[in-house]
Amino acid sequence: MLTDNDLKTHWTQLHLPLTTDTSLVDYKFEYLTGMYDSSQRTYHNLTHLRQLISLLETHKTAISDPEAVLFAIFFHDMEYNILFKDNEEQSAGAAERYLQQLHYPAEKIRMVSEFILATKTHINTLNNTDLDYFLDFDLAILGTAPEVYQEYARQIRTEYLIYPDLAYKPGRKKLLRRFLEAPAIYHTPAFRGLYETRARQNIQAELDTL
Repeated sequence: MLTDNDLKTHWTQLHLPLTTDTSLVDYKFEYLTGMYDSSQRTYHNLTHLRQLISLLETHKTAISDPEAVLFAIFFHDMEYNILFKDNEEQSAGAAERYLQQLHYPAEKIRMVSEFILATKTHINTLNNTDLDYFLDFDLAILGTAPEVYQEYARQIRTEYLIYPDLAYKPGRKKLLRRFLEAPAIYHTPAFRGLYETRARQNIQAELDTL
């Protein structure tokens, strides 16, 4: 697992070809990581960020634009407030504004933004293989060992603790059933081979408890 120092290294190296403004780069890193480090986040936090970057490193040879995917990873859960339904839109907008400051190519800004927005539905409408991997990174937790999945489910419930079971359970069931009803949870053959069967077992096990 990556450390916080590794996160900073990835962020810094990501910017080396793009800007010499180290104060901007450092400020944004502190701001971003501060958002992920909020005490209200028990799952969508720095650990989640490190997990996705580790998966990107593992599967980097299959990614055509790892730079854009890494920007999408860093920003995808920047805004995460369970009271709002536009977190993905807010996170995408924050990424766009920052990348414009870096004079990042417009088409790549649009791609990073669309990648982040796609985490709302986990549907790839772009026919983009990099997006397939990015979405699979985000859902890899579903196919982990049962005890890891159970801890993930507990962390998600904790993030939604302001909602009583009467409100939480129907929404959670709806989401989990949507995964099970899909022809495949994962988009890439690699992730289907690694995680699909276990993910379906884990999801069904959680449904049985709700």
